[in-house]
Formats: sequence, C-alpha cells, structure tokens
Amino acid sequence: MPDGSPNRGIMIVLAYLWLLAVVPLVVEKGDAEVQWHARNGIVLMIAEIVALGAYVAFTTLVSLAMLGLGFALGLLLVVAWIAVLGLHVVAILKGINGGRLILPGISAYATRF
Repeated sequence: MPDGSPNRGIMIVLAYLWLLAVVPLVVEKGDAEVQWHARNGIVLMIAEIVALGAYVAFTTLVSLAMLGLGFALGLLLVVAWIAVLGLHVVAILKGINGGRLILPGISAYATRF
C-alpha cells in the first residue's frame, strides 16, 4: 500500500457504506486519498437517494394507473439495489487496491467539496 494512514483499507471500506463515509472524512484529514474516497462515497450516497426518490415517485404514479405494471416496477427495485451493492463492492475493491472508481457525472462532485 502507498504511504498514508495505517487504517487506509478500513477507512476506504467505510467511505462507501453510506453515512459511515463521514467517519473517514473526519478522522483521516491527513490522507488525501481517503478523503477523496469519503467524498466520493457521500456524493454516491446522495445520488442514490435522489435516484431512489425519483424511482419510488414514478412507481407510485404508475401503480395508481396500472396496478400490475407498478408491481413489476417494484420488483425491479430489488434488481437495482443488487446493482448498487455491486457498485459499492467494486468501488471498495478499487480503492483498497489503490485505484479510483470514476463515475461520469457523479465523481466530479467529489473533488468540488
């Protein structure tokens, strides 16, 4: 592992576990790489919450119009959450191995704050 915090691996894992991303953001102020992963994890969490809210609103409207299609869209949410879990696992593995998972349109915000 490159020089930095001895807890770098743990902090990178925490960076992609939703609200736990605040822990490395506060604790590891001296490690720029951990800070980036923590900010990226927070931006990813916010994007997921916005997407979830939009999906639930859309599914609710469709359910009011056609119950069967709304039910099918509700089941599709399970598949979406499995994809989100996979995305977090890939981000954690890349981070532990010294890389960064750059998501177009989302990761750019991690360097802004």
